[in-house]
Amino acid sequence: MKNRPLKPVTTTIARTMLAILLLSVVTTSFALLTLASSLNDAEAVNVSGSLRMQSYRLAYDIQTQSHHLEAHLDMFEKSLFSPSMAALEHWTVPTNIKMHYYNLIGRWEDLHPLLHNGNEQLFLSEVVNFVDRIDQFVYELQEFSIIKLQVLSVVGGLGLSLILIAALFTIHYTQRKIVTPLNQMVTASEQIQEGKFELILDVKSDNELGILAGTFTTMAAELGKLYRNLEMKVDEKTRRLRQANDSLQVLYDCSQELSRSRLSTKNFAVMLDTLLDIEGLTAAKLIIEESSGNNTEIIAGEPSGNNWHYHDLELDGQVLGQLWWQDTLPCPDKNLIDNLSRTLARGIYYNRAQKQSEQLLLMEERATIARELHDSLAQSLSYLKIQVTLLKRQLGQGDQKQTMAIISDIDQGLSGAYTQLRELLSTFRLTIKEANFGEALVEMLKPLEEQSNALLIIDNQLSSLSLDAHHQVHLLQLIREAVLNAIKHAQADEIIVTCQQELDTVTINISDDGIGFDPANEKLNHYGLAIMTERASRLYGTLEINTTKGTGCEVTLQFQPEPQG
Repeated sequence: MKNRPLKPVTTTIARTMLAILLLSVVTTSFALLTLASSLNDAEAVNVSGSLRMQSYRLAYDIQTQSHHLEAHLDMFEKSLFSPSMAALEHWTVPTNIKMHYYNLIGRWEDLHPLLHNGNEQLFLSEVVNFVDRIDQFVYELQEFSIIKLQVLSVVGGLGLSLILIAALFTIHYTQRKIVTPLNQMVTASEQIQEGKFELILDVKSDNELGILAGTFTTMAAELGKLYRNLEMKVDEKTRRLRQANDSLQVLYDCSQELSRSRLSTKNFAVMLDTLLDIEGLTAAKLIIEESSGNNTEIIAGEPSGNNWHYHDLELDGQVLGQLWWQDTLPCPDKNLIDNLSRTLARGIYYNRAQKQSEQLLLMEERATIARELHDSLAQSLSYLKIQVTLLKRQLGQGDQKQTMAIISDIDQGLSGAYTQLRELLSTFRLTIKEANFGEALVEMLKPLEEQSNALLIIDNQLSSLSLDAHHQVHLLQLIREAVLNAIKHAQADEIIVTCQQELDTVTINISDDGIGFDPANEKLNHYGLAIMTERASRLYGTLEINTTKGTGCEVTLQFQPEPQG
């Protein structure tokens, strides 16, 4: 197709339409000119025909000597030289008609003087010959009009036939060269819209539409290739996105397991079961190394005879175990395995950290119990033991009064020891149900408020976000101890607990309007204040007690909590 000369379809159609236009213009112009020239023919025939009647009327007037002769002569000459007769001198009128008209005029000019010279009889003898000439002239005029109409009919028919032929050619050419190829391309476009790119247009025209059809076929083939390539890429992207989604879901599920309050072997087993959701993994095994050599092994899936692959579970340079797996095609993503290994390593680390934290809390609590027992019951029992020894001596000496005094001291000592035991039990049984510090503070002080008539005011401006569990427990215990001392010993009407933070410093203030005490009195400072001092040291803070006898008491704790990660 490329080697053949191009025949522009638009040029052919344009030429055909131009031919139709020219034929229409020529035919119409000829018809209009013919009609315009024929407008005078009917009048000329009519006027020339009337000359015959007027000639006979003039003869009659002469014979009857009518006085209308002059009027009829004027009418004859007006008819002979009328505009319609004068129009016969136009170039379109044949020469014979012009000559015949000129002969009529010449013959009239010969006959007209006879009427004025007394030769009327000669005029009458020449009337018949003159009328014959008029008849011949009228006949020629009629023949000329008929010929013009015949020519007009022939030219109009020929022009109409040529226009019809050109129109039919244009319709046939347009149908074959334009409409049919366009319909084929429309059908091909619909097929392409349906995803059918394998098509061949049967257009053999050597014009623009032929080139367009060939280009359209080539374009459809190229689109088919691109479409298939895009489908392959989309399928590949979809598969990768599905794998990525599955990987994210696995990582999310494993992270959810790590968020448990306490990690156990069951949580690690759930993580391994989650790993099997990864496409390509058939079995997984987790080995947690122990310093004693008794490693923990957890298996998920159904191991086969295939080779095992493994990845060390390393965190901060320390190997905590290995993740082993068996796979098939497609192989799992290496980055996903690395992320899962880090997640499992953090899980093992958190598990060990939880155990260490629990052990430290347990040892710390035991040390606290031992210390508080030593500071309270142990010293009270030691005092009672000394009093019993003194009682034995006094019983041997028989001093009744001294004996009764020792028995009274022993009784007071036992009562004090029992009271201290109840306070210790209350302290050890303290539970914190609320994670929010403000709510936990209110819940803790509510039972103490019921034990006293004093008005207990709590002003907490401290956010729980700045405190961890360690800080919160010690603060609640210290506040409880200070409020309990105020209720028991201060005889206060109002106790105010204020908690606030400025910049990085937390300030806890417990004040009352009670009777106060002498800080130098070791007996008063023996138990509760020592415990509060001990808890302040656990917070790496400072504890100040401002009081004098009769002026109330103010306990102030200040410390700086470590920033929360």
